[in-house]
Amino acid sequence: MRPLNRRLRIGVLFGGQSAEHAVSLMSGQAIMDALATRHQVVPIGISKSGQFLPGVDVRAALAGSGQLAETTTALAPSAAVAGLDVVVVALHGPKGEDGTVQGLLELAGIPYVGSGVLGSAVAMDKAMMKGAFAAAGLPVGPWRLLRHAEWVAEPGQALVKLENFQLPVFVKPANMGSSVGISRVDSWAELSPAIERAFAHDRRVVVEEGLRARELECGVIGNDRPQASVVGEVVSHRAFYDYEAKYQADGADLLIPADLRPEVASRARQLAVQAFLAVDAAGLARVDMFLVGDELYVNEINTLPGFTPYSMFPRLWQASGIDYPTLLDRLIDYALERHARMRPDSPRGDS
Repeated sequence: MRPLNRRLRIGVLFGGQSAEHAVSLMSGQAIMDALATRHQVVPIGISKSGQFLPGVDVRAALAGSGQLAETTTALAPSAAVAGLDVVVVALHGPKGEDGTVQGLLELAGIPYVGSGVLGSAVAMDKAMMKGAFAAAGLPVGPWRLLRHAEWVAEPGQALVKLENFQLPVFVKPANMGSSVGISRVDSWAELSPAIERAFAHDRRVVVEEGLRARELECGVIGNDRPQASVVGEVVSHRAFYDYEAKYQADGADLLIPADLRPEVASRARQLAVQAFLAVDAAGLARVDMFLVGDELYVNEINTLPGFTPYSMFPRLWQASGIDYPTLLDRLIDYALERHARMRPDSPRGDS
């Protein structure tokens, strides 16, 4: 991959309408800081109500309410991204990581970092994602999908789907990130309230049987011929790797690289690449896995992982020999190459 050799006008999208708004602000600021010495950076915030806010001060927002303020000078989305060479999407969660913003950028004809509409949408929806993994022959732990309409009509029948599960189980909104809305259930009396909490975030809920496992994570970059980073391990200081464990300073230990036998690490890296291809991801992703004894299970893929210098994804690549600024340059180059290949008259080579 060649380094970027010209100064670009780069838009950075951050904030957004999901529960991960503040997390996105942190990722966006870190990305802008790293790009500012080499490129013209155009900050584009998205408020909780969906306003596009060019030129906002992220640090002020983080020091205050943790949210971007509404304004009377917001731009139409198409106007906010006009004239950019490429966009770095630093949004997390629904209406940012799920193909919606990607569709806007496709219509505007602007290259952007990360997966396209299809890969973003499939990876954001845990049920569709697990279905894609299973169809590709990847090992996936036991899980079931619950729909709000069936839950309201006949909750008892919905629970029949889970009668063979062993505790603990994890209840998750199908479309959400950063462990928002997720509950660990250690007694059956807790199950229905946990399902209700998850339905507050989505009309579809995934229930997974808990595995007594080590939690592994692996970064993937590239387009049609992706490569995997070293494998890391998350050791949570809480009952599970929830929102607080992810974003509090002492919430978890990130072990990079994980202490694994070479053959297990190699298999984990292979599974990460296969998961990336299974959902048609592009640019970057972090693949989360469980290790039970010597058996690996693919849990999730995150197509826009946290991107501060302290986040797991950049740290995995730092340990793999690619520092933070170089990683950003590679991702921007992948975006430009992918965009060029999407033109009908362009050669369709792999990268």
